[in-house]
Amino acid sequence: MKTLNLRSLMTLKNVSIATGLMILAVGTFLVPIAKGQSRFTGQWLVDSKWGGSDQTYLELRQESWEGRGSWNSSFNVQLSDLRGLNQSQVMSNGAVVQFQLVRDAGTLNCEGWFKDGKGAGHYTFAPNQSYVSELRRRGYDAPTDEQQFTMAVHNVSYALMDELSAQGYERPSLDTLVRTGTHGVNIEYVKEMGGLGFKLKSVESLVKMRDHGVGPKYIKELNALGYNQLSAEEYVKVRDHGVSTDFIKEMESLGYGRPSIDELVKLRDHGVSASYINELSWLGYKNIDKDQLVKMRDHGVTPTYIQDLKNVGLENLEVNELVRLRDHGVSASFVQRMKSHGYSLSLDQIIRLRDSGFSNE
Repeated sequence: MKTLNLRSLMTLKNVSIATGLMILAVGTFLVPIAKGQSRFTGQWLVDSKWGGSDQTYLELRQESWEGRGSWNSSFNVQLSDLRGLNQSQVMSNGAVVQFQLVRDAGTLNCEGWFKDGKGAGHYTFAPNQSYVSELRRRGYDAPTDEQQFTMAVHNVSYALMDELSAQGYERPSLDTLVRTGTHGVNIEYVKEMGGLGFKLKSVESLVKMRDHGVGPKYIKELNALGYNQLSAEEYVKVRDHGVSTDFIKEMESLGYGRPSIDELVKLRDHGVSASYINELSWLGYKNIDKDQLVKMRDHGVTPTYIQDLKNVGLENLEVNELVRLRDHGVSASFVQRMKSHGYSLSLDQIIRLRDSGFSNE
């Protein structure tokens, strides 16, 4: 492994962190990999201010992966997980550092530079030789070098495999096991979901829930609102269709009680929002049935359209009358034009005139 030159690093002391990153990149990452050295080597970057009070944001980059172009991965880690690195080094005015991110699949050996909570440098991956035998002992195939590196980065640990087994999940293929890591299905997620009753047998189903943003927090929030008997597919459905807990609370506050999941999805899909309902209410259209709300939204009956019709004397119209006028292209300007010519017409007559070719101009 190439060691960073202390004198050259210290010259960065009065240089901005952005310039420091560039110098490190040029000085470190363009060095050819020596024979026998891991081919999984690249750049690390840390910003302690992004990760939260007890976490650190870590980004890993690799400029070329066997001709496949650049690769990068970012995630939060506990500072304590970066062995050999402490808070004083991270927040120093400039410090050369060496630390390790140790995972069951292998270790990322890192060296570089820190200043004011930000750092950058070089990493080299050292695979754990016993990881392959441990996978085989658990019934999995041996990973490729690339898979083992990916499993280290995303912390596909022995504990994760054992937790899946303990919860009764069918043993996934090795590819699927790798995907649990890359898709954010970590041991904390598996334990929390299991605690909420989601032991789905299929790891793919668990990955699907994670991919669609269904996590313990969302499930607990829906449970608290009375939606506590949903299947995994139903949770995915409401999440995919943008049914947030705020939307559910808004509908309840507007007098719609606790709509079914299908009703919530339908309302959301058709653009019925709390603001739309409130605007209709201000115009005198209160307690509109959910199906009528969808119908009005689908046919383009907006609060502005209703107000414009009111302004030309068409007031207190029924929902179906508003929809009918909108469907036939009757605008407020058309009604005003007919009135300017001395016509006093019923709704049917207005529609017939519009259908016969009289324009809004």
